[in-house]
Amino acid sequence: MGTKEKNQEDVDIIEQETHQHEIVLHNDEVNTFEFVIESLINVCEHTLEQAEQCTYLVHYKGKCTVKSGEFKDLEPRCSKLLQLGLSAELI
Repeated sequence: MGTKEKNQEDVDIIEQETHQHEIVLHNDEVNTFEFVIESLINVCEHTLEQAEQCTYLVHYKGKCTVKSGEFKDLEPRCSKLLQLGLSAELI
């Protein structure tokens, strides 16, 4: 393997390791706006305004990305949202 191929392989590995993941929150007919807003503030560290905007987007659009970042940071947050009874997925 030449130096050029090795360097490209290193770049590919770094890009995979830093690939951004997202927590997507889905609409449900169970949780109140207040509960979803409070959950986003506590779990995703949203400001009140961010949490309100995401909650309205979820309600009217059916889903919304509520947090982006590294898998290791998002996985426990997504698990916590699920434990709270929210419909969330990590992609």
